[in-house]
Amino acid sequence: MFKYVGDISNIAHNIINTYCEGREVAVDCTLGNGFDCDFLSERFSKVYAFDIQKEAVERYSQKNKLNVLLIEDSHDNLDSYISEGIDVAMYNLGFLPGGDKSITTKSESSVKSIEKSLELLKSGGFITIAVYTGHEEGQRESEAIHKFVTTLPKSIFGVMIHSFANRDSKAPYLIIIEKK
Repeated sequence: MFKYVGDISNIAHNIINTYCEGREVAVDCTLGNGFDCDFLSERFSKVYAFDIQKEAVERYSQKNKLNVLLIEDSHDNLDSYISEGIDVAMYNLGFLPGGDKSITTKSESSVKSIEKSLELLKSGGFITIAVYTGHEEGQRESEAIHKFVTTLPKSIFGVMIHSFANRDSKAPYLIIIEKK
């Protein structure tokens, strides 16, 4: 198993651990099975976690994490729940592993959510986006997000894409956005 070139979620965690200075408020925009939320809850004072699937929210609630606010709603409504500045927002797009694969994140709501996260993001904050292109909606989502992030003003945001060079063209990839 590779240490660095393995799981893109681990790369996102490493970037946050290494470079994020603020540790107050984080957002897990796609709760899913809770891997990112566990990571965030151990490092940040408060974590907002979104998922549209009741199953994901109920399962995670059993962990009784006092600093995690679970929200059964779409991440594109995050501004209805969060008004304070955030240090990190994490996205792990696609479908719930082990869940109904017909329920996926959607390009329109994901771009809308990323826009709203950027508005709340504090200076020095990060947004990580794990993009999965191995299904039809994932392809659309990838194109829409790529188009959006390439238009961000470079005087305010740094955008980097981590992708595999020697894997299938549908391999997942990671987008990192850092706010100056």
